[in-house]
Parts: sequence; C-alpha cells; structure tokens
Amino acid sequence: MAFKDAAAEYRLLDLSLLDPDPEHPRRQPDEAALKGLAHAIGKKGVLQPLLVQPADAAGRYRVIVGERRRQAALLAGETQVPVLIRACPVDEVLEVQVFENLGLGVRAALEPLDMANAIQRIADRFETPNAAAEQFGRSPTWLNQATAAANLSPKVSALLESGKIGSATTAVQIEKLAQKDEASAESLLEKIEQLAEGEKLPRELVEEALTEAGVKRRKKDKKKPAAEDEAAGAAPVAVAPLAQPLPAAGEPGTALTGDLPPWETGGAVAASPASVAASPASAQAGSAAPAQFAATGAPAPAHTSARDSGAGPQLAVHPDKMRQVAALLGLDDGDEATILDRLIDEFLALKGHA
Repeated sequence: MAFKDAAAEYRLLDLSLLDPDPEHPRRQPDEAALKGLAHAIGKKGVLQPLLVQPADAAGRYRVIVGERRRQAALLAGETQVPVLIRACPVDEVLEVQVFENLGLGVRAALEPLDMANAIQRIADRFETPNAAAEQFGRSPTWLNQATAAANLSPKVSALLESGKIGSATTAVQIEKLAQKDEASAESLLEKIEQLAEGEKLPRELVEEALTEAGVKRRKKDKKKPAAEDEAAGAAPVAVAPLAQPLPAAGEPGTALTGDLPPWETGGAVAASPASVAASPASAQAGSAAPAQFAATGAPAPAHTSARDSGAGPQLAVHPDKMRQVAALLGLDDGDEATILDRLIDEFLALKGHA
C-alpha cells in the first residue's frame, strides 16, 4: 500500500521506544537550532506529532519524519511525545523525508509584519521586556528588533499597508532614520506619499538616505581602473587563470535561475566568472594553467578575484537558507545586508556587548 493511502494512528509514546532512522538524509543537525527547538518544546511541548512506523515486533518504532523533534525533546527532558503511526514502504521513506524538508505546503513562516505583531502581543502579557525576552529564550535586544515593525509610526504604517513602502524591513529602517535625522526622514516620506497608486520609491533613493544618516553601512566602492592603481604605485595582482573555460549559458555547470527548483529561484543569482575564479577549486585548477598557455603562446586570460575587486567577498549563501534565517529574525528574505546586520546584533547581544 502506498504511503498516502496508509491509515494513521495518533498516540503518545515514550521517547525510549523511538529509534532514529540510520538512513535519514540529515546527518548533522545544527546544534544551535536544536537548542532553540528544545527551548520551545520545554515551554509548549511538541506541537507537531512525529511520523513513525513499527520497527519490530517488540513494540519499538522508527522515526520517519521528526528526528530533530525527537532529539530536542530529549534535550528538553520530555519523556513522551505525540506521534502518528503510519506504515511506509521502504522505497518511499526517503521521498517522504525529502518532501517534508522541501517545505512545499508543509509550513510557511509568517510574514515579517505579522510575526512582529504576534510577538508584540505575547510580549505585552509580561511585566517587563526582560521577562518577555526570557519567554522566547532570547535577549531583550532581539525582542526590540523582532517587534520593531509592530511599533511603527501611523504615517509609516499607513504607507507600508498601502504598498508604497515595499517591506517591513524598509519601514523599520525609515523609523531608525527618523530617530537620527528627522528632516531626512520627513523628506523621504513626502516623496513616498506623492507616489501614484501601485508605485514604489526606487530602492536606491531609500538606500542613499539610510546610508547618509548612518542607518545602513555604505557599500565599498568598486575598484579603481588598473591605470589609476599603477599611477598610484600599486602593483597589479595576478590571479591564476581558469584551467577550463566557463560553460556558456544553458550548458551543464552554470548556476542559472532556470536550473534551480521552483522553491529556490527567489534569491538565485547566476554565477559570475569572478566568483568562480575566486573559489578554492578554481584556484587549484588554475595552478597548471600557466604551462598550458605558455605552450600555445596564447596570452592567459585575466580574472579578478572577489578579494582583489575591492567589492568584498561574493557570498554564496543558499537562497533557501537565507529565507530561513530571515524568517527566524522576522525580516524580509531579500535584504541580505539587513540580515547580516541583525545576525551581528544577535551575536553581540549574546556576548553581552549589545
């Protein structure tokens, strides 16, 4: 019988009766995330039942889906967890585990503004911000940031709801701008108010205003032309050429949006020659390249590494991971700079430097 047609039985089972699946694709759960889950389970218990199936005739069960919940429940000191007992054919177990982790329709994180409002409503039940933050197992700094979008000024809130401010993250940054430079914030809001229905202020203008006031870090300028560097006495940096030419668009090996699954295309960016040249694999491959070009007499192609470009390292973060981090921080997944800023704030708060 196929898994989708198998009957399910709900029970509360002792954790001691559950065995992990040795063939589960997740080999090394993130320990920090596991501790966070254990904190949540310690507060509210296991909210979603584990999916298990009989392992033997002695009454033991093997976990199909929910191994992280099993481990976190053990960390939290739980003795029983809710489970759904459901038979699963051997050739379907891996597919069920993969599909559950793809997140296609399984669970969607709240939108940043909805999450901020929900956290604020919970925080309002406590006498102090410290007590509220402790309930979430986080720092007061995290609570302030997580609820910032729930405490917008009426004008900013109205523009966010109208769609003229494109995201909750931008709205929070405009509020920070008002605290540092009220005149600049008012000027920016006036421009936004004058926009036609359905139109948004160009992101560059918002970024510039935030940068000028110090709300956001200024991006490093691109590297000056080589002629200017030579005039200044700087020696050009030679980077090993690629041993193999880059594949053309559409050929195997290219990281194009069209090659990615539909749930990953939101933040996908095509790989650039510079980023490939800067990778460790490319550097190793390039070690044999000079002899190749010397033998043919052809000039070696010039590639510039991310470090030499002056533009900073080219981040190669999986878009799905970036969305998960953004959801945990209550941010919009498209703003990587803001996500990085928040992660730094979280780390400093954790170390007592906030």
